[in-house]
Amino acid sequence: MFNLETFKQKSPQQRFLFILGLVMFLFYMVLGSMLIFGTKLLSEFQPKYRIMLGCLLIVYGVIRFIRLMNQKPEE
Repeated sequence: MFNLETFKQKSPQQRFLFILGLVMFLFYMVLGSMLIFGTKLLSEFQPKYRIMLGCLLIVYGVIRFIRLMNQKPEE
């Protein structure tokens, strides 16, 4: 899955894109959690739609994270 040795061998551009991918994963997780558990965010929507959108964002973040971890190192 994640090997620290391959992370060290990556070029600076690949490392930057990897870290950016992790930041985006965290962004989707936090935004989805805020939609599900926060009552002030998008309060004009019905609660079931806020929860569905929050779950969708969390699932999308998990899919992005899995794809990021399963990348093959370029040779």
